[in-house]
Amino acid sequence: MEVLQSPEELERYLAGSTRSRVLVPTMGALHEGHCSLLDLARRSRPDSDLIATIFVNPTQFGPNEDFDAYPRPMEADLEKCRAHGVDAVFTPVAAEMYHDDASIKIHEASLSHRLCGASRPGHFDGVCTVVAKLFNLTRTQAAVFGEKDFQQLAVIRRMVRDLNFPIDIIPGPTVRESDGLAMSSRNTYLTEQQRSEAPVLYKALREAAAAIAEGKLSSPDEAKKQITEAISSCPEAKIDYVDIVDASSLISLGEFTDENVRLLTATYFGKTRLIDNVGLPSPTSGG
Repeated sequence: MEVLQSPEELERYLAGSTRSRVLVPTMGALHEGHCSLLDLARRSRPDSDLIATIFVNPTQFGPNEDFDAYPRPMEADLEKCRAHGVDAVFTPVAAEMYHDDASIKIHEASLSHRLCGASRPGHFDGVCTVVAKLFNLTRTQAAVFGEKDFQQLAVIRRMVRDLNFPIDIIPGPTVRESDGLAMSSRNTYLTEQQRSEAPVLYKALREAAAAIAEGKLSSPDEAKKQITEAISSCPEAKIDYVDIVDASSLISLGEFTDENVRLLTATYFGKTRLIDNVGLPSPTSGG
C-alpha cells in the first residue's frame, strides 16, 4: 500500500498505473463503518485501484466545532486501510490542499440550507469544495459515500450531476453497533449514560418508518411527533431536528406521496451531536 502525502506524490502514483480508480474519502478515525465502505468499494470495482483519503478538512468545521479535537490516529487508520485492501492512501495536510490566498469555493444553494446545514452554516460548501478537489486530484471514476451522512450524500450526488463530474457515486449502508447506534467517531465522546441512551435515535426512527409503511401514521407531522416524543424521553437527549423528507430533494414532506421518504434526526447528547436516518422498509423486507 502506498502512502501519498502530497498532490505531487499522488500524481506520480497515478502516472504509474493504467487501472481505473475508486475513491473512499474520509477524515480518518476509521471505524467499522468506514471499513465497510472500503470493502464496498473493492466489491463494486474489483479491477480498480482503491484509493482512500485521510484528511481532516478545516473548511467544513464551524468556529465553535471540534476541528482541533478531532481524532487523528493516523497509524491505526493506515493499518485498517492495509487490512481492507487499499492500494493507496492520500494523506495531505491543509497547506497542501489550500493556498493561503485561496478565493474560490463551491456553493450549494438548495439542499444544504436546512437540516444539518441550518446548524452548521458553510459546512456543506466546505464538503463540496474538498470533495471536488479530491475528485480532480485522483481523477477517479467512482466514489463511495456512507448513507449515515444522508444529507452529505444527497449534496454530493447533486454536485456530481450539476457540475458534470463523470463519476459514479456508490452509497454505503449505515453500519451499526449491536444495539443499533450508528457507528461514528463521535461516539467516543459520549458518557456512559449518554451511550446507553443514544440507541433511541435508531429505535425511534425505525419504529416510525415501520408505522408509516403499515399505514398506522397518516401524516409526516404525526410521525415526527412520535419520533420526537420517543427521543425526548431520554434525559440526556436534546433534539436539534427531526424531519421527514423526500430522499432526493430533501424537501420536508407535508404528506406521504410515495416511498421515496427519509426520516432524519440530529440530536445532542451533552455536547456530542449525533445524526441518524432511515428509509421506509420495502414491502418484502418486513422492516
